[in-house]
Amino acid sequence: MLQLRSVTKRYGPLVALDDVSLDIARGEFFGLLGPNGAGKSTLMSLVAGLRTPDAGTLTLDGAALSTRDAATRSALGLVPQSIALYEQLTAEQNLRIFGELYGLRGAELRTRVDEALTAAQLTDRRRDAVRTFSGGMQRRLNLVASLLHRPKLLLCDEPTVGVDPQSRNAIFEYLERRNREGLTIIYSTHYMEEATRLCSRIGIIDHGRIHALGPLDELLTRLPFEEEITFAASPDTAALTAELAAHGETATLNGTNRFRPRADFKLSAFYALAEQHRLPPRLFTQQRPTLEAVFLHLTGRSLRE
Repeated sequence: MLQLRSVTKRYGPLVALDDVSLDIARGEFFGLLGPNGAGKSTLMSLVAGLRTPDAGTLTLDGAALSTRDAATRSALGLVPQSIALYEQLTAEQNLRIFGELYGLRGAELRTRVDEALTAAQLTDRRRDAVRTFSGGMQRRLNLVASLLHRPKLLLCDEPTVGVDPQSRNAIFEYLERRNREGLTIIYSTHYMEEATRLCSRIGIIDHGRIHALGPLDELLTRLPFEEEITFAASPDTAALTAELAAHGETATLNGTNRFRPRADFKLSAFYALAEQHRLPPRLFTQQRPTLEAVFLHLTGRSLRE
C-alpha cells in the first residue's frame, strides 16, 4: 500500500528523518512508536503531502506521492495531532464541509454524515457547536471526519492525546473495526499500551531513524534478556541471589530481587538451582519482557523535553 525509499527531511541543521525506508502492507495496522521529537509527525506529514522530502521517494498504491498531486492524496485520511475542527460550527456542519472538500454531495453526503455521527456517538449532539464538546468528543469527531471519503490509508498522528479512558476505548474499537473491514492504518503514538493493543506490526523510531521493526513478539527478542524473575530479598534467598550473578543480571530494589537470565541459562536450570537451596517455586514471579522495556532499551531513559 505504501512505500518509503531513503526518505530524508531536514529543518535547518536538524535531521528529522534520516534515510528512512519502510513498506506498509495493504490492510495492515502499523504502529509508529517513538519519544517526543523522534520524527513521527514529520513522517506523517510527508506521507500526507503536507511537506516535501529533501531526498527519497514515497508511493501510495503504486502512485508517487507529492504535495502537488491532489488525486493521489485523496486516497489518504489524516487525523492530525492537533484537533482540526471549526469550533464555532456544529458537528454536522463540520462533517458537511469536510465531505464537500472531497467532492461528496446530496444524498451520499447526508448518508455519510449520518454514519459518521453514529460512529462517533454524537448523533444527539449533531446541531451543537463543537466548542461546547469535551476533548474526547472532539477527538472522535475529528476521526470520523477523516474517513468520510473512505480513504485507502488512514494516518493517525497521536489521536488520543488528552482524552478520557472511555473516549480512548471508543476510538480503539472504531479503528479496530475499520481495520477488520480492510482499512490500512498507520498509528503514531508514544503510549506502549496503545501499540500493544492495536498494532500487528510496530516500528520504533528515534532521532529520525527506525531502530526496530516487526511484530511485538519479534521486537521482544531485541532485549538482551528473555525473562525477568522477581523474588523477595531475604536471608533465605541471599545464597541463591549470590549464585545467580554468574548467570545473568541481578538487582535489588525496595526489598525485591530481580534476575534477568542470560539467553544460555534455561529457566529449568533456575528452578533446579532454587530447589537445591530448598526454596519453593511459589516464592518466584516470572515476568515476560514488555514493549516498554524494548522501547527504553532502544531509545534510552533520558528525558525528552
